[in-house]
Amino acid sequence: MQNNKVVLIVIDALRFDTACTHMGFLHHLVERKVAARYKICSEVPSLSRPLYETILTGTPPIVHGVTSNMTVRISNQKSVFHVAKEHGLSTAASAYYWVSELYNRAPFSHMEDRLQLDKQLPIENGLFYFEDHYPDSHVFADAAWLMDQKQPDFLYIHPMNVDDDGHKFTADSAQYRNRVLAMDALLSLFIPKCMAQGYEVIVTADHGMTSDGNHGGTTHEDRHVPLFVISDFVKAGIKEGIISQLQIAPLCCHLLAIEPAEGMVPLLLEGVFTAKEV
Repeated sequence: MQNNKVVLIVIDALRFDTACTHMGFLHHLVERKVAARYKICSEVPSLSRPLYETILTGTPPIVHGVTSNMTVRISNQKSVFHVAKEHGLSTAASAYYWVSELYNRAPFSHMEDRLQLDKQLPIENGLFYFEDHYPDSHVFADAAWLMDQKQPDFLYIHPMNVDDDGHKFTADSAQYRNRVLAMDALLSLFIPKCMAQGYEVIVTADHGMTSDGNHGGTTHEDRHVPLFVISDFVKAGIKEGIISQLQIAPLCCHLLAIEPAEGMVPLLLEGVFTAKEV
């Protein structure tokens, strides 16, 4: 299995049920046997910074120690960024500044850290934003620039507007649902570009959103999020059951054709192949 290129898109606060009812393009890919869809149960606390770390390192908060959004420090775990670089692969991110604080520099300097192009860092090419209302369209435009100009092997993309509208209007609102529709429209433009450039694509979320306009608890609304995988190494279709969020990091490593970090759990995802499906 040769090294492949992977795009990991983490849509902040995208609930599973809303993704199922309001993401027509992604479900077109599922129906046409281009994408696989899984249901994930997130780790708890169902908060952003702890789950960014869980998604990218494959470890739970009790292990990685990022147990709060107020835990501002560099990660003490080996992330997909680190493992990719160890195997000679290049990395990039268009993401919220907390991702920079986990893997590149902490605390984040608004005046100095927005653009980070440094091959010595775990995220070699980083375009980071620091306003929750920074447009999702700009996040994907930043990602497209990184893809075209830097050709990263592993590209992480993290838009925030779904979470922002969920907090402002709750998950039980037209604004939240319409934002998910808008995200699907952005993906309908961006994912074909990824596929044309030979990327395997993963789309997921860190946590959900409740009718109170918050998250952090243990309900299905807090924890159940989607996982879509567009890859010749994963059998397309809807998968039953609920899987652990800890599976995402080893899945990224598998699709990159690199060994996972020692702290990551074994990959047990249904429908994953070691060679391209014929």
